[in-house]
Amino acid sequence: MDAHSRGRADEIDPADQWVLNPQTGNYELRLDRSAGQPRTQAPSRPRRSASAAPAPAPASAPSEAPLPGQRRRRAPEETGGGQVPPQRRRKRKQGASRKKKVLLWTGGTMAFVLVGGAAGAYALYNKLNNNLDVVDVVGKNTDAGFAEGKAFNILVIGTDKRTGQGNAGYGDKNSPGHADTTILFHVSKDRTNATALSIPRDMKTDIPECETRQSDGTIKTIPAETDVRFNVSLGQDGRDPGCVMRTVEELTGVAVDHFMMADFNAVKEMTTAVGGVKVCVEKAVNDPKSHLKLPAGESVIQGEQALAFVRTRHSFGNESDLDRIKVQQQFLSSMIRQMKSDDTLTDPGKLLDLANAATSALTVDSGIGSLTKLQGLAGELSSIDTKNIAFTTLPVIDNPAEKIRATVVPDPVKAPQLYAMLQSDTSLTEVKKKQQDAKNAQAALLKGTRSTAAEVRVDVYNGSGIRGAAQATINWLQNDQGVNRSTNKSNAPEKAAKTTLTYAPNQADQARKLADLMGLPATALQPGTQDAGEREPMTLVLGADFKGAGVPITGPAKAPKDLEKVAADKQVCAK
Repeated sequence: MDAHSRGRADEIDPADQWVLNPQTGNYELRLDRSAGQPRTQAPSRPRRSASAAPAPAPASAPSEAPLPGQRRRRAPEETGGGQVPPQRRRKRKQGASRKKKVLLWTGGTMAFVLVGGAAGAYALYNKLNNNLDVVDVVGKNTDAGFAEGKAFNILVIGTDKRTGQGNAGYGDKNSPGHADTTILFHVSKDRTNATALSIPRDMKTDIPECETRQSDGTIKTIPAETDVRFNVSLGQDGRDPGCVMRTVEELTGVAVDHFMMADFNAVKEMTTAVGGVKVCVEKAVNDPKSHLKLPAGESVIQGEQALAFVRTRHSFGNESDLDRIKVQQQFLSSMIRQMKSDDTLTDPGKLLDLANAATSALTVDSGIGSLTKLQGLAGELSSIDTKNIAFTTLPVIDNPAEKIRATVVPDPVKAPQLYAMLQSDTSLTEVKKKQQDAKNAQAALLKGTRSTAAEVRVDVYNGSGIRGAAQATINWLQNDQGVNRSTNKSNAPEKAAKTTLTYAPNQADQARKLADLMGLPATALQPGTQDAGEREPMTLVLGADFKGAGVPITGPAKAPKDLEKVAADKQVCAK
């Protein structure tokens, strides 16, 4: 997304027209000086198409006008020439606490936008609302909203597009950009935790066919590609963020509900708006390529220095993209903490600066394509504690097809386990509690003795729709678990929505053992009423919930071994 060069949103200067509403405790903007004039309501605006670019300001136009209320940040304390009575000041503090519940996640460098009661003012609402660029994702309904009790997923994309204000001088001139930084942000159904999964840009994957809307309104179909770098899922061949959404869905099996995309300029503007972000490095940095210079220890960075920090490849680790991802995660964690700090939450000037910077930097889907819709998203995220926001990276291995290792591929064991955790809404930060809850529930339903693996007899049918699933399961059962009396019975008569295990009463101990091995929920067990013969096998039908041989049907209760992760409440020094 290009940074925008915009003129004045309007000619109204309401800096000294903030009035306290005693019924709500919020300060509101009245556009007429008459105390009896009703407040102007913020009208809804027409949706802009993906191709509708804002008109550039004339070359001679002055710099953008300050946001209403910024010139006089203490203006809300004035009501036409007198001091606010004590009781009004108390109500203002109540308004500050409300702001802490308004958290909007934005940008290629995930962050918060906090807007208080002033968001309802006509001039400010229109300015911030019109800052947003909106893309309709062809063939995908993003307008469903956020259902209570249902998890949702947002794809946060940072593009390295080299066009637009603030983006020049960072590589190939006029490049259409790539998916330079991509984070799949999963929010739990109970809104208590979130997982931010970084996807390496140099990972080889398949990009599915996708449709994009052109500037003339026509639909263009962009053909699929196989075994290419993930970062070409955006920009190249005209791919839009909807193509990245489909690529991630096909890769992970996780449905992506919305996207947010920002460019280089977003990092500079947003870090400046909040007065800088604290970072830590173990040793002094002097990188001539990114122009990053930092002393050892903690520093507060913003603007160009912040951008250099998240883009540097040669300052940390083994100078790979994977090490750069770690540094970006540490930076984002610190930025989140800064957004939620009292230094930001209680400073109206910072809040308005940040709201303006963030909305100017954003391209979003139509489902969250207005300030009101973003505020709805804020309500869904407001209760998440930073200690329960976990950053991690998709587990990968060196690409075995390359002699000179330049790319990576998903780890064949760990990656499916992590996908399963997202699919089953299992937190990386509350694993122990959820694991114990799951054990308690299954203990009540699966009480009884277990046979040994060698005693288990089972016929496996494939109703999952995944080619080779039954044979892969047989290989895993026999080679890794010692269930040698297992047989591949090929495809089930029809596809099954859920995996089921049918068994006789005298096979219950075998069923419990197999359920333990495969992570089957109690609902998958279907006991019969008549005993089976001595050598009669049980029947296992793999359903659409099958995620891979060795991957529990219910989703892993714990993260893959050696998975690196960092909680957003922790300060980590880059090294």
